[in-house]
Amino acid sequence: MLYEALLLAAIAFVATSVFQLAAGTPRIDGWRRPLLQAFLLLVFAAYFLWCWLRGGQTLAMKAWRIRLVAPGHERLPPARALARFACASAWVGALLASLAAAVAYREPPLALVAFAIAGVGLGWALVDRDGQFLHDRLAGTRLELVARPDARAPQAQTPSRPPG
Repeated sequence: MLYEALLLAAIAFVATSVFQLAAGTPRIDGWRRPLLQAFLLLVFAAYFLWCWLRGGQTLAMKAWRIRLVAPGHERLPPARALARFACASAWVGALLASLAAAVAYREPPLALVAFAIAGVGLGWALVDRDGQFLHDRLAGTRLELVARPDARAPQAQTPSRPPG
């Protein structure tokens, strides 16, 4: 998740710059703020859906050799990818909103709410019979490990050229 967050920060930086350029101002306040937030949500959705539908992996998932699949389907159906994004976005959004409120209002009970939300979203995998996250269970998707190429497998022989 940390790898994914770093990638999303870079994507958000570029998308925000594009938004500011299109708005004609570096100040994002008033009615522009919710518009920017909706724009970023669409950009993030485009990133995840494009990656998941092309090969089941984001760049961070490739680094960890994890692929998103839908059991019983050769390719991940777009509706399931969208459902997974929506479910994951809902609990991540609630977590971030709770943390922001806890910091802004300095209310420890809000921090506890944030941890409870995170516990439901992430901790679900600890009690799920298949070890799935809640958003995967709800969307009908699952994460699977991608086999590492066997280093002991014989390499294809390339014809050698005579010197000269």
